[in-house]
Amino acid sequence: MWLLGIVAALAGALGATMLSELRGQKSVPPLSADEGRGETSPIPESVARLLKVLPQTSVVVDSSGEVLRSTVEAQALGIVAGDRVVNRDIVEMVGEVARTGEVTERDVDLAHPSFGRVTRDMRVRVAPLSPSVTLILIEDQSESRRIDAVRRDFVANVSHELKTPVGALAILAEAVEAASDDPDQILHFARRMRIESARLAALINDIIDLSRLQGDNLLEHANVVDIDRVVAESIDATRLAADAKNIEVLRGGSGGLTVFGEEHHLVAALRNLIGNAINYSPEHTRVAIGTRLGDGVVEISVTDQGIGIAPDEQSRIFERFYRVDQARSRDTGGTGLGLAIVKHVCANHGGEVSVWSRPGEGSTFTLRIPAHTQLSDESQVSVAATTESTRLEAAS
Repeated sequence: MWLLGIVAALAGALGATMLSELRGQKSVPPLSADEGRGETSPIPESVARLLKVLPQTSVVVDSSGEVLRSTVEAQALGIVAGDRVVNRDIVEMVGEVARTGEVTERDVDLAHPSFGRVTRDMRVRVAPLSPSVTLILIEDQSESRRIDAVRRDFVANVSHELKTPVGALAILAEAVEAASDDPDQILHFARRMRIESARLAALINDIIDLSRLQGDNLLEHANVVDIDRVVAESIDATRLAADAKNIEVLRGGSGGLTVFGEEHHLVAALRNLIGNAINYSPEHTRVAIGTRLGDGVVEISVTDQGIGIAPDEQSRIFERFYRVDQARSRDTGGTGLGLAIVKHVCANHGGEVSVWSRPGEGSTFTLRIPAHTQLSDESQVSVAATTESTRLEAAS
C-alpha cells in the first residue's frame, strides 16, 4: 500500500508537461554526488524531491528503457550502466509493467564483482508513473534477512539447550519418585536436581543478558569506570571456583586506568573470561590478569595454562552456543553463551576481544576498550557513532 501512495504522489507531480520534456531529453545527465544525476534533469523538481527522500535506491526510465534519473547506489550496485538498466530481472519487470500497466514486485538476487561471491537480496518494485515513465525502487534486504536467520537459529539453539536440563530434571523427578523408600538414592537424585536447576538458571540468565546487550538501549547508565574495581570484582566472583581447583589468580599490570561504560557489563565480560580460564585449566596452575594502556586503549588480558584451543576453532568460539569441549562444558555447567556475551560487551563499548591460544600451552584473551578521556561534545558524538558501528558488526 505504501508503494501505491508513493506512485500516486510521483504520478501527480509528474504531470502532463513532463512527457514532452522527457521526449526532448535524449541523453542521461551526468552523475552528481548528491542526486545521482546532474543539475540539469528532465524530472520536475517536485518529483526529484520526492525521489531524494525515499530510503530505497531508485531509477526512473522512459518507454524505450532509457534511464532518466537514478541514484548513485543504482550504479554502484551494477543495476544501471550508462543510460540503461542492465540487470536482466529488472529489465523483465519493466517490460511486464509496460505491457500490463500494473505495479509488480519481486525478490532479486543481485550479483556484482564488488560483492565477491556473495549475492545481495533485493526487493524490487516497479510501477508506472505515466504511460511513458516507469519508476524502479530497489531495497536491500540482505541485512534484515540475515538478522532474521540469526534470530531463527538462536531460537532453535535456545530450544535445544533448554531441553537438556529440563529433560534431566524430569528424569530425576521420576527417579526420586521411584526411590521413595531409599533415602540415600533420594539424596543423590536431589543433588543432581540442584545441579541441573543451577545449569538451567545460568542458561536463562545468560540468554537474558545477551538479549539486553543486543538491545537498543546501549550503555544506558554509562559512567566513568575504574578498571581496578572491575578486575577486583571479577576475581572475587570466581574465587570459589579457583580455590576448589587450587588455581592461583594473579593480578598485574598498570593501575588507575578508566574507561567510559557500564561497570556491571564489563565485570560480566571479565568474569566470564576468568571463569573459563579456571574451568579449562588443570589443578595447581595459575591464571593471570594484566592491564595496560596503549594508544588510547585499555587492554585487559586473561592468561591461563589450560588445554588451549585449536587454530580451526578459534574463529568460532565467540559464536552463540559453540563449545570447544562439549563434555567439559556439561561438567562445568557452561552455557555456551559466555564468549558471545564478552564479544557484545566489547562491541557496545566500542572495543573488541581477541584470542591467542596453543593446544597444550594455554590461552590469552584480551579485551580492548577505548580509554576514558575528557571529550568535547563533538568527540562524544564520534565515539557514540563508532560504538554503534562496532555493535552492529558484532551482531553478525
